[in-house]
Amino acid sequence: MADRHFALETLIGPSSEPFTIAEAKSHLRVDESADDTLIDTLITAARVRAENDLNRALITTTFELHLDAFPDNDSPGIVVPSAPLQSVASIKYTDTSGDVQTWDSSKYRVDSKSQPGRITPTFDESWPAAQCVTGAVVVRFVAGYGDQSTNVPRDILQAMLMLIGHWYENRESVVIGTITGSVPQAYDWLIAPHRVLEF
Repeated sequence: MADRHFALETLIGPSSEPFTIAEAKSHLRVDESADDTLIDTLITAARVRAENDLNRALITTTFELHLDAFPDNDSPGIVVPSAPLQSVASIKYTDTSGDVQTWDSSKYRVDSKSQPGRITPTFDESWPAAQCVTGAVVVRFVAGYGDQSTNVPRDILQAMLMLIGHWYENRESVVIGTITGSVPQAYDWLIAPHRVLEF
């Protein structure tokens, strides 16, 4: 990303988790309900861990990306720090007079095929003139594989199940007489092909 100083805010989180409690309990071979709250927490924690490791959103999520400035005109553009990019809802910026403007969507291109996605001015257009203040540019975008867990690659889902199982069995990082790893090695092997590395 041309401007390395950025903040990413989640506006609308995923409408569901990649697994139900029943699906996670089936993987864990747990029948009783005493640990349902813990398992529910582990499902969310596994999704957040996978998303952070991958630089991806798994289930459709709406974000706002806050930048201090637009990129230089010879840069590759605004690199959107969560893949896969579905759409860009708006680009707002503080102009040189201090007023908030919405950049006309006909003046920029959204590349959702690349991972990570990119935003660039259209041919013969340039980035708008923005005031030199922190958070001058705000990009609202939607990212994720889709609304359902079935849209998420199966090896990522399998990695998450392994992570949930590992955390369920090892509730502390140190067990008496044993030092456990923070994640099973197979988790890294499964997610490695999907990791986005350009951030």
